[in-house]
Amino acid sequence: MKFTVDQIAGLIHGTVDGNGADIISDFSKIEEGKNGTISFLANPKYEAFLYDSKATAIIISEGQVLKKKPLATLIRVADPYLSFTILLQKYQEMIASNETGIQQPSFIDPSAKLGANLYIGTFSSINRHAKIGSGTRIMNNVSIGTNVEIGENCVIFPGVTIYSDTKIGNHCIIHANAVIGSDGFGFAPQPDGTFTSIPQLGNVVIEDHVSIGANTTIDRATIGSTKIGQGSKIDNLVQIAHNVEIGQNTVIAAQVGISGSTKIGNQCLIGGQVGVAGHISIAHNTIVTAQSGVTKTVKTSGQTLGGTPASPNVDYLKRNALIRQLPDLFEKINQTMKVE
Repeated sequence: MKFTVDQIAGLIHGTVDGNGADIISDFSKIEEGKNGTISFLANPKYEAFLYDSKATAIIISEGQVLKKKPLATLIRVADPYLSFTILLQKYQEMIASNETGIQQPSFIDPSAKLGANLYIGTFSSINRHAKIGSGTRIMNNVSIGTNVEIGENCVIFPGVTIYSDTKIGNHCIIHANAVIGSDGFGFAPQPDGTFTSIPQLGNVVIEDHVSIGANTTIDRATIGSTKIGQGSKIDNLVQIAHNVEIGQNTVIAAQVGISGSTKIGNQCLIGGQVGVAGHISIAHNTIVTAQSGVTKTVKTSGQTLGGTPASPNVDYLKRNALIRQLPDLFEKINQTMKVE
């Protein structure tokens, strides 16, 4: 697809500085720009590339002060990163809009209810009493279980498995090979040292505008529901255990593990490889830095936590600084003892 700079600027409410008739046909990184592409500058570290980039157009902040005239036509906006994201989303919608119909071979149980303008890819299966909303796209090799409900305008990428009774809202994205609704890790120890599986009779409920990354697993509840709140974004390779509840607009980075029955508030940011213990709560607007371990309930909202066990990040950084000094302190103590 080809667009003029003026057309793109109108889409993202930007102001053109240069030739608005230039043609754009692709996207590029600012440091890898070439003729016919559009890029953006949001991080000041990349400003050096702004002036020599061969991209045809670059989205920049409306307040950006230029050190010299760039080669590219500029589109000035309030927030370059957000504007570029909107542009990518619009482009994705355009290239996907023609994907409709049911590809063969695929299996759809006669009791399933399907909305209008669906796309169902090859080798996908939709089982008994499932409901799929209008405009949803289900790619190849997707398995949708009994009584599953999926809302409108969702995208389910290849290899996703959605177990029975799962409820998914509107405008959700589930990336490849995610597993939604598998059994929670529940086993009862027996007197002879063996373990008996505890039936997992609940389900998973995912609200509107949720994104779930590739190879992420969300376990069904033992009783009740595992819940993912509206607008939350979950990265790849995240494990969410049974009966976990995640609030609205919370972001969870890759390789996080959340143990059973834990409740995470609204608008939290959980960094990569964080571990969260079970049966605790994390207050709204909490930030947990990468590789931390949250072992107890966080009652005060708005904190930034780090380390294991997680504590206020300032304290954690001070402890780390002191730990790095330990070899020198140890050597000084040894020298003092030798003198004595």
